[in-house]
Amino acid sequence: MGYILLEGGAEFGGDMALPDLRAFELAGGLDARVSIIPAAAAPDNNHQRAGQNGVTWFQSLGATNVAVLPLVDKASADDADVVAVLDQSQIIYMLGGFTHYLGQSLLNSAAWQAMHNAHKAGAIIAGSSAGAMVLCEYYYHPAADEVVKGLGLIHGACVMPHFNTFGKSWVNRLAHLLPETVLIGIDEETGMLNDGPHGMWQIYGKGDVTLYRDQASQRFTSEKPFDLYTMS
Repeated sequence: MGYILLEGGAEFGGDMALPDLRAFELAGGLDARVSIIPAAAAPDNNHQRAGQNGVTWFQSLGATNVAVLPLVDKASADDADVVAVLDQSQIIYMLGGFTHYLGQSLLNSAAWQAMHNAHKAGAIIAGSSAGAMVLCEYYYHPAADEVVKGLGLIHGACVMPHFNTFGKSWVNRLAHLLPETVLIGIDEETGMLNDGPHGMWQIYGKGDVTLYRDQASQRFTSEKPFDLYTMS
């Protein structure tokens, strides 16, 4: 089984080198095959620029094998060539942008099945902001003010990205809509990886992570691994 990297936004710069370099270390080194999924940036026709920003960033860290996949909608999420690349990828990275569009593009798709299989075979599945949100059992769709079933890689959880800017404003609403779900607030320039002892999560980057569980909250720093489902 591989690892999961959740990032809170502002992903290509600054202290984001810390979680991303750790992901490369876990994937076997800077020659690991990285596939960037730009679908979340497609609704405003920003996917090419955003994808290239990702390539430039990872190459600046020393990566040698990075490519943007032409996965921009539900049809391309079932494309055989896209699926074949995902099958061979060691890091699969989903950009931020339009969360619901990304989630619906991947839901029940051949691409998501390939990603899930790659993860079981050892690949790292990563996402920033919208890319992190859709990996959980639920994500928030602000335009409709509702929660939607996500891809379910992390059960019983819902990510609130950009937590130190606007994400914190979602807490009360999501606590009402998802009273039995762990809410994960991730600051910008911050990533969390389940690479700690016994699969516990560890924080890399500039900020912190705040969990809301059973009407209680707890803030975690990079100093201590933590479990999503048990208050310490």
